[in-house]
Amino acid sequence: MLTFECAGCGTTVPAAESDVPPFRCPGAQEGDDIDHVLRWTAAPSAAFPDEGDANPFIRYREFLAAYALAIESGMSDASFVEQVRDLDRAIAGIGGTGFAATPFAPWPALAAKLGCGEIWVKDETLNVGGSHKARHLMGVMLYLLVDAHRRGAGSAEGRPPLAISSCGNAALAAAIIGRATGWPLDVFVPSSASDAILERLAQLAATVHVCTRTPGVQGDPCQAAFRSAVAQGAVPFCCQGSDNGLTIDGGKTVAWEMIAEARRPSPRRWATTRIDAMFLQIGGGAFASSIIQGFGDALTAGAIDRLPRFYTVQTVGAYPLKRAFDTVAERILQRVPEVIERGFSPASDQERAELMLQHPAIIDEELRYARAHRSAFMRPWEKLPRSIAHGILDDETYDWAAVVEGMLKTGGWPLVVNEDRLVDANLFARELTGLSVDHTGSAGLAGLMKAAGIDPRLAFERVAVVFSGSDHAA
Repeated sequence: MLTFECAGCGTTVPAAESDVPPFRCPGAQEGDDIDHVLRWTAAPSAAFPDEGDANPFIRYREFLAAYALAIESGMSDASFVEQVRDLDRAIAGIGGTGFAATPFAPWPALAAKLGCGEIWVKDETLNVGGSHKARHLMGVMLYLLVDAHRRGAGSAEGRPPLAISSCGNAALAAAIIGRATGWPLDVFVPSSASDAILERLAQLAATVHVCTRTPGVQGDPCQAAFRSAVAQGAVPFCCQGSDNGLTIDGGKTVAWEMIAEARRPSPRRWATTRIDAMFLQIGGGAFASSIIQGFGDALTAGAIDRLPRFYTVQTVGAYPLKRAFDTVAERILQRVPEVIERGFSPASDQERAELMLQHPAIIDEELRYARAHRSAFMRPWEKLPRSIAHGILDDETYDWAAVVEGMLKTGGWPLVVNEDRLVDANLFARELTGLSVDHTGSAGLAGLMKAAGIDPRLAFERVAVVFSGSDHAA
């Protein structure tokens, strides 16, 4: 039976018995300070598909919650595939492209420039809407359509509106998919949203709500308005797992495509099929959470024999995830014998990460505590976030706990980069790969540039970054 469980309080939700799709934990209470995030509890039992259909939502369907619900509800495999193809054709007709595996390949010029063994780039600028965001939303939409079929509610008439909070790429992706399904969409954007984005949203018939900040009020006003709309009945069609746990599902396809390509034999590549380290740009956190959980699914399925080290990248403009990680790390280190009994003090982020990695039981205990006391670890950034990488300036990292866990359990750590590094990384990315990626999309490379000077292992390893965010102004 398809069942979801809250990572914060442990509440379980059997999908077939739920009156509404499992967006948020039904056990969540206002002000309870628990990090409620629903996640699919059963690991996929299917064999990992290295080859198959070009559409990731068909190739990896047996790993998706929407497919599990479809089969459990009596829908045939062929009917599910047909539904994916129909929706994909509609999306391509509106956005110019449908879903297909995006390139993931080594770029020797980047590796030589940074002094790394291999640097592989996943090019998500070619995806629907120009970023990975559409993957999250496709996973949600497929679940909504399967759930509607299960309930016998096939008509679009009377649907509540979809709602999303976004400054750019996620809004575009939501508007394309919403238009393809005939589903009304409310988009909550900041006053800084670009004219090009607003014009395109209008063309896609999205209803745009511009949200301005109130002096003295912390937190993202777009997120607050979005949550108010959801409270009034809108469907959370978003890229935050804390508001809709289903959004993580579709994002996992990025990880599975990377794993399949890395496993493909080629005489030009290293003998290993492993990805040793990954650098992930962080805004709201759903992207990194999806990648980390997608690799975990592949490990369970036997497609890989270990996880890569996960590093995260934020800007000096706002780094709430690093603040949360450091708070958890401090609590862990206060309990490890090496620190308590021998007075050992890690001299670097690498030493700290490697020391904590030796104490998985303490990590698990402290993560449980952190999820039950969210505000002590994750809180809105106190200042107005500003950066050229505007797409990762979320006031909070909403999917923070899963990302912190991914770093702690693989020996990675969070990095904070300045504006000069972001500019240099984007310049290198565009010049050495020819890809039209914006500063948000190349922020992971900025983190790798910083880490390459302090983590000597990277000189001999296969390292991955994801370029996600096409330059809409180009």
